[in-house]
Amino acid sequence: MSVLRLVVFDVDGTLVDSQAHIWAAMERAFASIGHSPPPRPSVLGIVGLSLPVAMARLAPDMPDRIEDLVAAYKAAFAALRQDDDGALLSPLFPGARDCLEALAADPWTLLGIATGKSRRGLDHLFELHGFGGLFQTVQVADDHPSKPHPAMLEACLRETGADEARSVIVGDTTFDMEMGRAAGFRTVGVNWGYHAADALRAAGADTLIGEFSALPSAIETVLQGP
Repeated sequence: MSVLRLVVFDVDGTLVDSQAHIWAAMERAFASIGHSPPPRPSVLGIVGLSLPVAMARLAPDMPDRIEDLVAAYKAAFAALRQDDDGALLSPLFPGARDCLEALAADPWTLLGIATGKSRRGLDHLFELHGFGGLFQTVQVADDHPSKPHPAMLEACLRETGADEARSVIVGDTTFDMEMGRAAGFRTVGVNWGYHAADALRAAGADTLIGEFSALPSAIETVLQGP
């Protein structure tokens, strides 16, 4: 039996702390239609969803303005990339790079991305931080239904030939945990992101970690589980 394994990462709130960038863009988006944004916890709570789905949740009483909000958010996010230091707006979490490089060095480990970001946004992060070459499969919101639909993870399996029984999703939101369950993946929740640890457990996280240095052993543990 093959020992090949696939480890797929969420991006925002898992690899990259993009909350400052997201919040600033959301403030500008709502201001463009003459409204204040929802409270910051509500905004961070939708991180990981595709943008139209996220905006529909944030502005349920304004269904006719969702397209405007989506367009304004995209424009604001792009403008902030130009106006500010992207590495300050969206820094890698401590230990992320070392962990990714260590996993990528293992010949039996394939790495993937499954993110609610657009291709354009993810390409910017890859350029900013220089870690795009570590991943064998990359799935973005442009090409799939929003999380927690399992389409992104199913695409990861098709592109790599990996077995879902030997695959893990690492993420910070309930959407990641639910997506993983739906695709037959094992699930590792991180407690430094945008959803609370209790919520991750309730959504089916097989285990939780508090720092990247704990991830390799957590992957081993969940793949050996029942």
